[in-house]
This record gives sequence, structure tokens and C-alpha cells, in this order.
Amino acid sequence: MTTVIHSVRLVDGGLVTDDAWVAFDGERVAGAGTGDDWMPLASGAGDTVVDGEGCFLTPGFIDLHGHGGGGSSYDDGAEAIRAARALHRTHGTTRAVISLVTAPIDDLAHRVAVIADLASSDPDILGSHLEGPFLDPGHKGAHDPALLRHPAPEDVALLLDAGRGTVRQVTLAPELPGGVEAVRAVVAAGAVAAVGHTDASMDAAARAFDAGATLLTHAFNAMPGLAHRAPGPVGAATDDPRVVLELIADGVHVDPAVVRIAFAAAPGRIALVTDAMAAAGAADGRYLLGALEVDVENGTARLVEGGAIAGSTLLQDAALRNVVGYGIPLPDAVDALTRTPARVLGRDDLGRLEPGCLADAVLLDDDLTVRSVWRAGTRL
Repeated sequence: MTTVIHSVRLVDGGLVTDDAWVAFDGERVAGAGTGDDWMPLASGAGDTVVDGEGCFLTPGFIDLHGHGGGGSSYDDGAEAIRAARALHRTHGTTRAVISLVTAPIDDLAHRVAVIADLASSDPDILGSHLEGPFLDPGHKGAHDPALLRHPAPEDVALLLDAGRGTVRQVTLAPELPGGVEAVRAVVAAGAVAAVGHTDASMDAAARAFDAGATLLTHAFNAMPGLAHRAPGPVGAATDDPRVVLELIADGVHVDPAVVRIAFAAAPGRIALVTDAMAAAGAADGRYLLGALEVDVENGTARLVEGGAIAGSTLLQDAALRNVVGYGIPLPDAVDALTRTPARVLGRDDLGRLEPGCLADAVLLDDDLTVRSVWRAGTRL
């Protein structure tokens, strides 16, 4: 069956195309164009025609880094993951990597295996992200310092093996003993090695990127800042065209001016992530992030003990509205939610509305509020 969405402003590939249409054939994009060329494509029984009424149509959003939402945490098992993903889908996130906070190694291995099972049956779950335990205690953020450890080869191998090929990302501090070797092991297993929660200098981060790391976890947060004589990991990442920088654009983690600087310094290499914890899309109050208590007040999550920022309550459509409000051009902001994270994962069938790609799409009003969502050609 064919689905055609017409009369839209198509935002894809760095452009906005007026009076555009996109056609889906089952799960895949069949074609795109402008004007009334779509009419012969949707003349059969059972075909669906959607009038986009001049709204924006973008590829489906991809979140490389999030921990939950709708009151549920990804650390709490399959049903909690499904519940949180249901919330994020309504805000345009058609596919997501499931992030896990630091926990005992055996617990992490179990959770990674659960996500591997889910990824085989739930098409919007792209795999797992291990944010810990191989992190710098001095930049622990909302991770339990008692559970942090150096990346011993046997521990890295245990977690990668537990994922049965579905571990998509491992965040680690490369300056730790064995850190660069761990980067190589992660990359050799087909996962993305990310530098984060780190005290690395620019040179140490650059060594990790030369070893195969291609991502900077929530740039500027839980790492040394960008200083004029000590550029640190942010300087190394912006200086290296192989590296993508995650940004949490909630107005709390990174100042709007810094968001503009990052987009200017690394064009085409910014991925807007949520780092959302269970309170995203839910009420203020007390929550758990891993084993640590978190208070959420006015949408800002902080640890009860110590007051460190503890993830966010961000949703990806809000991230889009925020960065456009900061002055980032809409096509660049959309790429940071779609094409760029797909490229990080090596998924050339996602993040684009081009023939042959999976038919994930988001229809947004003029104010960039989600109106409709499609995943693999099905309206959700």
C-alpha cells in the first residue's frame, strides 16, 4: 500500500522544499517531489493520502542518548523501556539507542541482554548505550562513584558479548588505564566509542579519536571546559572532522550561546540528544537514576546528594524548538536530530526521506509542535 503526504515544507538534506510531497511504499520511502506529481502514485484501493496543509515534514528523530521518560527508567527492564519509548515517539523520536547508567558489571550485562532481546522485536529500539562504568570519578555526574572502574579487557568483553551485537555505543574516559585499548575493543566489536565523563586533555582525547572513537558524549558536560590554552576534549572533537558532538539543548546543560558556537565550530557534526531520565514528560518530584535519588524541580533534575545535574527532562521536539529559537537554521537543527545521528550509527537507511530509506517521518506545525509521526510507513 502507498501512503502520500503532500503539500508540506520538506526539511531534509539541509534544505527546505516548499509544496513538497513524500510517498511511502510499505516500510520504505518510494519517492519525493513537488506539486501534484504524487497523484498517480496513490490511486489504488487502500492507498492513503495525507494533506500536510503546509506543515513541516522531517525525517524521524533519532536519540543517541536517553535514559527514560514518562515516569519510567530504561534501567528497570523491558516494560519500562517500552513505556518510556511510547512517550518519546509521540514527540517525534522514531528510533532510539537505550542508555544505561553505571551499575555493577553483572547487572549491566543483564540489562544489555534485555535490550538485545527488545531490539530483535521492537524496531524503534536500535540497541544499547553503556554510559559507564568506565568513567572518571572526578567527572562522574550522576553516576555512583563506588561503581566506577577502569576498563579491564575482560569487563569490556563481557558487556559487549552480552549485547550480542546490539551494543551501539560505549562512553568511557580514555585517560583511564586501558582506556585507549578499550576504545579499540569497542570499535572492533562494531560499536561506537564515545569520549565522555572524562578528565582528558586535548592530546588524550585526540589519541582516543585516533584509536577510533567518533563521538563526544554530551559535549561540555562532565569534562574539562574549552579554555584558550587547554582546549580539552571539546577542542579535540571540534578540531577532528571524524567526530560528532552530542549536545543537550535544554537551556540548562549548555548556554544558548555555546550551542551556537558548537554548531558553527562543527557544522554537520552536532547530534541533539535528550539524556532524558524518567521525569521527561512527567511531573516534578523525586526519582531514581540508577541507584541515586534525583529531585526534579521546574523540569530540572539534580542529585539529592551533591546537587549535580542528573540527566534532563528534554524531549527531542523541544530540543528542536530550543535550538531554532537560539538562531540555528531549521535545516541544520533537523539534521542534528536525524541525518547526523544516523551517520554516527552507520545507518544510511535512517535520517533521510529519500527513496529506499525507512519511512520514518514527523509532521510539525509552524511552531514546531508534533502533529503526526510515522515509523516504517505506519502512522503512530
